[in-house]
Amino acid sequence: MANYRAIAAAILEKVGGSENIANMTHCATRLRLNLKDPNKADDVAVKAISGVVGVVNKAGQYQVLIGTEVIHIYDEFETLVKGSGGVALEEKSSQGGSVIGQIFSAISGIFAPLLPALAGSGILRGLLILSVQLGLISETSGTYSILFAASMSVFYFLPVLLAFTSARRFGASPYISALIGAALLHPDFLTLLGEQGNGATTSFVGLPVVLMNYNSTVVPIILAIWAYSYLYKWLDKHIPETLKLVILPLISLAVMVPLTVMVIGPIGVYSGEWIANGVNWLIDRSGLLTGIVIGGGWSVLVSFGIHWAVNPIMINNISQNGFDYICPLTFACNFAVIGTALGVYLKGKDKKLKNFAVTGIVTIALSAIIEPTLFGLLVKNKKLFLAQIIAGAAGGAYLGLMKVVTNAFVFGSVTTFPAFIESNANVINGVIGLGISVIAGAVLGFIFTEKTDKLT
Repeated sequence: MANYRAIAAAILEKVGGSENIANMTHCATRLRLNLKDPNKADDVAVKAISGVVGVVNKAGQYQVLIGTEVIHIYDEFETLVKGSGGVALEEKSSQGGSVIGQIFSAISGIFAPLLPALAGSGILRGLLILSVQLGLISETSGTYSILFAASMSVFYFLPVLLAFTSARRFGASPYISALIGAALLHPDFLTLLGEQGNGATTSFVGLPVVLMNYNSTVVPIILAIWAYSYLYKWLDKHIPETLKLVILPLISLAVMVPLTVMVIGPIGVYSGEWIANGVNWLIDRSGLLTGIVIGGGWSVLVSFGIHWAVNPIMINNISQNGFDYICPLTFACNFAVIGTALGVYLKGKDKKLKNFAVTGIVTIALSAIIEPTLFGLLVKNKKLFLAQIIAGAAGGAYLGLMKVVTNAFVFGSVTTFPAFIESNANVINGVIGLGISVIAGAVLGFIFTEKTDKLT
């Protein structure tokens, strides 16, 4: 078993110590740091640490590639920083790095804790749909209702969950923030919508309010908690300690719930819809081109660590529409990496190279984590990286052309394939598209691999 504390301590030392860290978070595979002085970080030394796959310094973030064990290292890393006299990093009011870097850091920090819940719920939903299609479960049964609630609750109550993770990221009270999100889903508030739904009107202390249905929404609550973080910090600074227990949450709820309903919420709903509609419009106009661009280019975004900027769009599509066109195209990328690694395994003669390739195949097939293979094998060889891009574009082109969707936000692997269970045609076309990625990747990987190649 890996010594996570030792790895965390070694990373902390090589990036300049706790005093050099302005902010930190993690995603599914990376420790993401905002460094006060990036020049203090020793890239070579960090890469040499056992358990570290690689280093990427892009978009204002110093990203340490670790893999699925990153959460354990993050916990130890944060403990070490706190032990040096620092405060919880999510609670710092100031952050280092560029504006773009802060945005990417915020997105990854908000959504990363929810990925297991989103993925597990999505797969359960896919399996439930399959069970109904096979006649194993009736849609009128209690079993169906219970499992449907289990699979869909994460999407319905997404504003509450995002409020909590957003508060941790922006430095507000997670529990008061969760209440702000919950208020938007209260039955009495939903009753105000009547039969009209979005666009219905009411009033608050004489001021007109345009109502929205906020269940399953993404953007409104993130904007609301971002705004609330400033109010929370001001209240926390100016309210006497003896009154904070009552006055701080009282003012927070009395101000933020109406403000969210009247101003922030509608802006968030409409902006989220515009973004999603824009992406879906592009797919409708040219699914083939969209598939080529995303299927082929996703690994480039991953290599720079900026793919998180697209993930909220997919999550919003799933929560609002029940399906998404982009997620299958990310599958094309992952299966292209599998195919390319397979080609390397079949052509290569070096034992270490073959073992690394087959390890990558198994890892991606089971966990959808492509970074170790991407950085350990493909990025180092431009021909192989190009092979994967071409293969991903080929598979993505077919998936986009056939308008293949997933009914869950998941990372592309064999284990998450139930997300394609929407219709028989969708499943078949999904298999064909991913098969194209694997075969094209294997052929090109075989062609571009030299028998004398070694793992460096």
